[in-house]
Amino acid sequence: MQEPDSHSVDEHARSGPRPSAAEFLRANHDTLLTEWQQAVMRDLGGKDAARPPWLIDHMPELLTALADAMELGPEALDERMEAAHAAARIDAGFNLGEVAQEYALLRRCILHRLETLEQRLRPGDLTRLEETLDRVVTRTMTFFWDMKQRILQTLDRMSEATLDDPDMETLLERLLTRLMESALTVNTAAVMLREDDALVVRAAVGLGTDEVKGLRVPVGQGVSGLAALERRPFFVRSAATDPRVLLGPLRRAGLRALYGLPLMDGERLLGMAYMGSRTAFAFSDADVLLFHAVAERASAHIAQTELHAREHEARQEAERSLALLDSLLDAAPVGIAFLDQDLRYLRINGTLARLNNKPVEDHRGRTLHEMVRIGAVAPIERALRQVLETGRPVQDVLLEGPDPVRGRAGVWRADYFPVRTPDGALLGVGSTVVDITDLKRAEDALQQSIDFREELIAVLGHDLRNPLHAVNASAFMLGKLPELDTPSRRSVDRIRKATARMTRMINDILDFARSRLGGGIPVARQHVNMEELCQGMLEELQVVYPERPLLLEVHGDDLWGDWDPDRVTQVLGNLVVNALQHAKNDSPVITTLTGEATDVVMRVRNEGEPIPPELLPHLFDPFKPSSTPEQGGKQRSLGLGLYIVSEIIHVHQGTVRVETSLGQGTTFTVRWPRVPLPPGYLEP
Repeated sequence: MQEPDSHSVDEHARSGPRPSAAEFLRANHDTLLTEWQQAVMRDLGGKDAARPPWLIDHMPELLTALADAMELGPEALDERMEAAHAAARIDAGFNLGEVAQEYALLRRCILHRLETLEQRLRPGDLTRLEETLDRVVTRTMTFFWDMKQRILQTLDRMSEATLDDPDMETLLERLLTRLMESALTVNTAAVMLREDDALVVRAAVGLGTDEVKGLRVPVGQGVSGLAALERRPFFVRSAATDPRVLLGPLRRAGLRALYGLPLMDGERLLGMAYMGSRTAFAFSDADVLLFHAVAERASAHIAQTELHAREHEARQEAERSLALLDSLLDAAPVGIAFLDQDLRYLRINGTLARLNNKPVEDHRGRTLHEMVRIGAVAPIERALRQVLETGRPVQDVLLEGPDPVRGRAGVWRADYFPVRTPDGALLGVGSTVVDITDLKRAEDALQQSIDFREELIAVLGHDLRNPLHAVNASAFMLGKLPELDTPSRRSVDRIRKATARMTRMINDILDFARSRLGGGIPVARQHVNMEELCQGMLEELQVVYPERPLLLEVHGDDLWGDWDPDRVTQVLGNLVVNALQHAKNDSPVITTLTGEATDVVMRVRNEGEPIPPELLPHLFDPFKPSSTPEQGGKQRSLGLGLYIVSEIIHVHQGTVRVETSLGQGTTFTVRWPRVPLPPGYLEP
């Protein structure tokens, strides 16, 4: 620093009194601080945007100390201030060159302020100010270097403590031991880890080690618990007498200074670390700085240990899950496999591997084309590609070919589905393969049996009609002979009733065969009058059953509609004959017709025992018994009559239901729509 040029000072300045260096520093204290901070931010602040702004914590005290030293001599400078400044700069991440440069900027600001004010200091003051600043810079740089070397040496020793990969508590105790060896005023140190809502002492060295281990301090209570809650350091000047110290062994040990830091992993609290002294009421800046370094290293090791523990647990859980999956896959009678997006096998069970005629271990990492026989690759690959492209399952894919396990032709049903991560990303395709060879053979055999039975029924029904017509015609001719006596005429009536019943049974068989063979029951609609159709049918039945009253009741004038007249009379005939079979011998069977707006309602009612409840759900099924075993009765029909009724009504888009109760008899109600609904029409 040089004296300002005397030629730059005007006459007034030269003639006025010169201020001392102390007076200048005190008068321009705030201005120098502001200009220095601006210079630091301009010249050095942009180097590391992630680092906090450059500190001015010790600069006000330094300027004051410089002014005092200019009046009282160099002895007025306190070395503790320079050591604290050096420690703060190390903790903030400064290097030695940056510390030197901030002092150089302070020197420049003082000179610039003198030039701006065009002032000259008292003779010799500028030189003494420069010497004092040099002394401060030298001592600060020395403190900075010594502390830096001390920290590096301690960190090196801490690194040596990790070489044999000890457990976490052993490692933490080694780190604390290195701290005590480097900081002579530290008599005890410990690490408290957060477990749920408490801090638990897991590692300790020095005074009260055995007593303090395992003790708990709730988060938010005491000096350490409150510091953990607020994520800040704490300091206690006399731990032996401070009631905020909840750990009894620390008070009984007669500790004075107690300092603690939160151990953090980002924003997550890992625990607290503390160090205590039995001799000092406060720790030096160097010891505090060293403790920060140890705490930072401890936090890193704790976080790393927890991470390794979670990874190990996750790995073990994955291995357990894979073992369970392998056990399930091996035990499953179904073929199961998982393939990646390149259609390479990731996993396959023994069942499917045997179908491919290759070992399980040979499949992993191999493609579909390499492991599946040529004839089956195309449909399998097509289904797998479809799953990958659409992300949707493909089901019921039939595969046929030789079965290497059973040594015969086989049939399999395969289902393919996407395999995704929890967040929905597509990993590949899973497949299940089920052997349905025996099932298909059983289905084919059953279908052949059903086809044969229905074809036989159709043939027999058709061929039996001709002889029955002959028998019925002969009985009709015999009934016309006048010389027949009463017993003979009764015999002829029985023949006619039997042939009528057989004719109805054959018609039902033929209709059943048509419905089951796929043709359905044919209808030929005509515009007819329901009353005329029913009246004619009842008259025919009355001839066959002359001893039973068959009544017809009509309500409403309009009973016209578009129906098949033969099918209408067939329905009525089956319902009336069914009623005659189950009614009391002397009771009438009453048929009621009611004309409604869109339907004509047909009701057939008889008196007698109600239908058993267990028969009601199957009343319209084919080939059902007409009586229950408990009744001890014989089956009097094939059980097709009501089935044919339901089929005919269904074709006419109508409905049929039954009501039966004790004392009220049984009533079948049929609704016949007058006009058929258009195709695809749904009722509201």
